[in-house]
Amino acid sequence: MKHRGRHRRRRQGRALRAALAGTALALTAAATMISASQATDADDPGALKPLTASAETAPLRLTEHHVPREALDRLSDGMGRPVGVGSVLADPDGSLGDAEDCTDDDRRALPAEPAATRAYCWPGADTDGWRSGAVTTSGDADDDGRWGEHRVILSGWSRGTGTPAGDGLARVAFVDAGDPDDLRYTWALLTVPVDGGRDYRGLGSAVSGMVWYQDKLLVTAGPADDSALYVYDLGRVQRATVDGPSVGRVPGGWSAAGARYVLPAVASYRTDAAGAPRPDGISLDRSTAPDSLVTRETVPADEDGPTRLWRYAFSTGPERAGLLDTDPVEVYETELTGVRGVLSYRSGWYLGRTTGTPDERGTLWRQDADGARPTRCGADGTHRCWSGRAASLSYWEETGDVWSQSGRMLFALPLTSVDRSLGQALSVP
Repeated sequence: MKHRGRHRRRRQGRALRAALAGTALALTAAATMISASQATDADDPGALKPLTASAETAPLRLTEHHVPREALDRLSDGMGRPVGVGSVLADPDGSLGDAEDCTDDDRRALPAEPAATRAYCWPGADTDGWRSGAVTTSGDADDDGRWGEHRVILSGWSRGTGTPAGDGLARVAFVDAGDPDDLRYTWALLTVPVDGGRDYRGLGSAVSGMVWYQDKLLVTAGPADDSALYVYDLGRVQRATVDGPSVGRVPGGWSAAGARYVLPAVASYRTDAAGAPRPDGISLDRSTAPDSLVTRETVPADEDGPTRLWRYAFSTGPERAGLLDTDPVEVYETELTGVRGVLSYRSGWYLGRTTGTPDERGTLWRQDADGARPTRCGADGTHRCWSGRAASLSYWEETGDVWSQSGRMLFALPLTSVDRSLGQALSVP
């Protein structure tokens, strides 16, 4: 039985690689049809520009605010004892589809070059009305790539409620990635305690950035929120007790808009300077000492100005696991606009950029203090090779893979393949 199972998985692996290779070839062929008049993204943005003046760095300073312990305890008393990540994974809502079983429309969201080596699609019935956002993994959480005995991917999703205020809801899928042939997921709603822990509200923001570090999950908040980042404790997952569309305390118990689990925020960060840029896309950089969180700002689509990139170090204090030092340690400016995904590793910054509507192909650049290079594809060497809808980059250092999400597709590819597409093979473990 073990031999038959192993051969079955090998056949599935070959079929998956063939499907992804075919998709990549088709997308690369399509990319060659882009006219030169569209290739304005090919202009060289040059090197990153360091920003060191206090007037440029001081507005990026964060202030940290904690939800009172008594409020969190009151919420736990009302909802029941919190559960851990393992319990959530053991109670799945559904499974992701393998790439060869995904629709052509879904697979069009994959990058043309470098091609994904692993890809999955989310079921439409469970994601209709929601839009995908940031991705982070247990490779961010711990340097051995696991959370306890589990390999885990966290996938963020958002939707509007249709209310006049435009508030939305945000949820995270806990994906059990232990078996690459069978990814199963469980939904948890992101919430913020209110009324001293007697209730909670939904996080009314799109999940554009998310990092899981140690036992904390950091999530970006939208411009309508007073906070720039929210902090969640992965040891404080609560069970919802009522299945319904409402959020918070309801007659008979606690509801989470259909999710069976709830994550209440335990802290937040604010940028207090008026008009200060807010973190939007975020990711973890394990190549710094200490480990750091990198971020980029959002530049309005009608502005041609540069985009700021910066990083905060994670605190090394024993009582501050997963929390940030609040002063930025590096600040840069890039001439690229439309930046969505951001990743930093060693000396390079990898920047995913939109070049039009989300259905158009985007670009992926590596930029540092010496210059910038884009990935290339197609016979004419176009730069429009990346997924235009991919909003997040997350590097799983233990495996060497970069994870992202575009539309209903969750996918991974080696960082070394990105560097080969740039024409420079860097040494990445």
